[in-house]
Amino acid sequence: MQVNEYKPLIVAFCCNWCSYAGADLAGNNRLNYPADVKIIRVPCSCRVNPMFILRAFQRGADGVIICGCHPGDCHYTSGNYYARRRMTALFSMLDYLGIERERTRLEWVSAAEGAKFAATMNDFVQQVTALGENKRLEDLRCKK
Repeated sequence: MQVNEYKPLIVAFCCNWCSYAGADLAGNNRLNYPADVKIIRVPCSCRVNPMFILRAFQRGADGVIICGCHPGDCHYTSGNYYARRRMTALFSMLDYLGIERERTRLEWVSAAEGAKFAATMNDFVQQVTALGENKRLEDLRCKK
């Protein structure tokens, strides 16, 4: 008899210039991270609207991570500073909605850090798995 093990659905918004390339490097180096991490490529981490994160939670995501260039290394000069400011505001909104802060994370991963990308994803998946399924903003119409 096989027991269904809970696997969280993670949405990762990755900047095109650094984090997405870091994910690609992790794949090229055959570094493992869970297949339940769904990567969405964005031009810059500052392009991630907080509504995208709330919508991901509404659509069934158990965790959302935003990965961008290291501060000072942004292709668009200061985009990651804007992303950091937006995420600070989003964390207070998530607290108000009753969603655990640990379900959302902002990380800086460069194109040369494939190992860091894989380690970050493994750590985040482990953290979200410990929290369990997210049902706070769940929209039952989005379930399969």
